[in-house]
Amino acid sequence: MAHQNNDLKHGLKTRHVTMISIGGVIGAGLFVGSGTMVMSAGPAALISYIIAGLLIVLVMRMLGEMAVVNPVSGSFSAYAHQAMGPWAGFTIGWLYWFNWVIIITIEATLLGEMVNNWIPSIPAWIPSIIFPILMALTNMFSVRVYGEFEYWLASIKVAAIIIFLGLGVAIIFGLVPGVEAQSLSSLATMDNFFPNGVMPVLLGVVFITFSLSGSEVAAIAAGESENPEKNIIRAINAVVWRLLLFFVGSVSVIVMIIPHDSEHLLATPFASVFDMAGLPAAGQVMNFVIFISLLSVLNSGLYTSSRMVYSLSIQGSAPKFLSKVNKRGIPIWALVASLFFSYVFTLFKFISPDTLFAFLANSSGGVTIVMYIFIAISHIRLRRNLEKTNPVALKIKMWLFPYLSYATILVLFGVFVAQAFISSMRLQFFLTTILTILVIGTYFLFYNKKEEEAPDLLKEAK
Repeated sequence: MAHQNNDLKHGLKTRHVTMISIGGVIGAGLFVGSGTMVMSAGPAALISYIIAGLLIVLVMRMLGEMAVVNPVSGSFSAYAHQAMGPWAGFTIGWLYWFNWVIIITIEATLLGEMVNNWIPSIPAWIPSIIFPILMALTNMFSVRVYGEFEYWLASIKVAAIIIFLGLGVAIIFGLVPGVEAQSLSSLATMDNFFPNGVMPVLLGVVFITFSLSGSEVAAIAAGESENPEKNIIRAINAVVWRLLLFFVGSVSVIVMIIPHDSEHLLATPFASVFDMAGLPAAGQVMNFVIFISLLSVLNSGLYTSSRMVYSLSIQGSAPKFLSKVNKRGIPIWALVASLFFSYVFTLFKFISPDTLFAFLANSSGGVTIVMYIFIAISHIRLRRNLEKTNPVALKIKMWLFPYLSYATILVLFGVFVAQAFISSMRLQFFLTTILTILVIGTYFLFYNKKEEEAPDLLKEAK
């Protein structure tokens, strides 16, 4: 069997991989969701973002450690296969693929609604069908075209955040006439900082951890980059400062400028700050940035889901034809399969949004945390093995190993179980748990019997 990375082309440059991982995290969750968080937790939402951000940084550090040793397109599915056995690679690979196909569907329908709002004569379903095809075309041409397209989409999001942060700092220092920031002394009092108590802050950590997923796309993309080792180290280092700067920085600006009880302004916090500063057409510009964000996540979703199912096929955990690669190095059938299922789910979204589609979306909702737990367990096992066999290969090391790794697993497990006690997430908790058990059961019923020896992609990297 051919080695995985001989089939895929090494077409991504360092700037592509870094921007793909930045673009993976920044979505409508930041531009709109941050306002909801501030409304529920008050200025203390800042603490929620710092805790959730640090959790993701730790998971990315573990993933980076494994990815530098063995940069493959299957990423954490391949590492789970290696560390815990084929059932683990199968389980997390298929759950992750399903999660991304649901995300593609959600982004496509939101794009359709936005176009319909701008041009009411166009029904929402038409753009919902057209945009995934357009993004699939950028993916089909070559991995470099995908990387370039994603680079520019992510750049627009990053530019919007940098302008927002610059404007926020100017307002806080009193450089913008007519807009006054809240004083630190008034925010620092216990009643003002925790207006609704500590509980919303802890709940906020749970919600934000789910919305911060996407940085792991960098580890999948690194398998197709020109210099995987250097690119992963850069992308992993970048995730630390960008999460802190973009998320914590943006929320700090929102907290300083918009009162936590001002629901109208917090509904679209970024547009509100631009409006308050007297910038014309701020709402339309932010709508455009959100549109670009949705397009970027849709683009990444098609790329990531196709690479994951391609990797599963190579591991023997998906039909063989899905690992066929065209002459441009694209796993074309894996891409078509992901696109096809996103259309099936989009059909469900239009036919039965509140029952059938809601059921699917809730089933995939908790997958991110399950994936992070698999990454952490794989990391501990592979690290122990490498320390005995090939310690030189460890170019990036997880801090305070193994204590911080175990602590991360405990917190992740806590975040996952916490869903059962939050009314809006309870269904998601039970459905994701049932889905995970079903996928593991499927492996042992249908795949375990014909399990071959792990292909060379999963053998220890020398």
